[in-house]
Amino acid sequence: MNLSNWLYLSVGIALGIVFNRLSPKVTKPEVSENTETLLQQIEQTQMAYLMVQETCKFKAGFLARITHELRSPLNGLIGLHQLILSDLCENPAEEREFIAQAHERTLKLVKILDDILKVARTEYGTNELDIQPLQLAEILAEVENSIYLLVANRNLRLMVSLPPLEIQVLADYCWLHQILVNIVDNTIVQMEEGSIHISYSLEETSHLVLIWLDVPSHTVIWSEPVDLIPSQIDLTPEQQALSSGMKLMLNQILLELMGGKLEILADAKVAATTEKITRLQISIPRPHPKSFSQGERG
Repeated sequence: MNLSNWLYLSVGIALGIVFNRLSPKVTKPEVSENTETLLQQIEQTQMAYLMVQETCKFKAGFLARITHELRSPLNGLIGLHQLILSDLCENPAEEREFIAQAHERTLKLVKILDDILKVARTEYGTNELDIQPLQLAEILAEVENSIYLLVANRNLRLMVSLPPLEIQVLADYCWLHQILVNIVDNTIVQMEEGSIHISYSLEETSHLVLIWLDVPSHTVIWSEPVDLIPSQIDLTPEQQALSSGMKLMLNQILLELMGGKLEILADAKVAATTEKITRLQISIPRPHPKSFSQGERG
């Protein structure tokens, strides 16, 4: 190797050392941080995918339930009209009676559609929610006043455990009050005896308030499955209004719009007794601690 070759080799080594020092180095902590960030992104993507799956499942069940709700009164209307159009009425009085029944069922059908549309408009933002901090004790006390006579008329017992005044929830007052009354009313219709206990609990980790409606499991005679997302819709006798399952689904939608949730815990157990209960659990957010003294309903 001549002198010029040695010179080129030396220059090449020198340039390699310079470029190596100037180039950014990836250290182990940086690699670890990048890996952790990537894993968090993958986990968030998986959670988002599962949420989309649950939403699609719920929407499919909701559409199936709506179809079922509308089919029964429509079948009744078609049957009455077929009797009239086929001249099967014995006299004009009977024909008039069938027309009156058809008119009554039409009004009930319109009422069902109005209830569904009201929730749908709220869900899509046409009807805005008035979310603000509310005293839970005030809401439960007014719910008790609204349902007291209904409970007494059915010879049932009602117990309401009111929370301290400082416990608040973040919700739309009108909708939350209506949801609670609807759920209690829906449960009362299914009961033949027993007691209803409305209570509450605080979840410190998730910053939620749990509202519980407990009834002894053996006292509830469900006329249809109480699944919030029914796996199968069977034809049932004509309903006077929205069915139990449909009411629960609409209430669940409204609660989700307020950041809450509705669950049915069948055959739950209370620490104070060994009796199995059916528990409807409502989860509703609490206001941020800084807003406890602000925005109370006047």
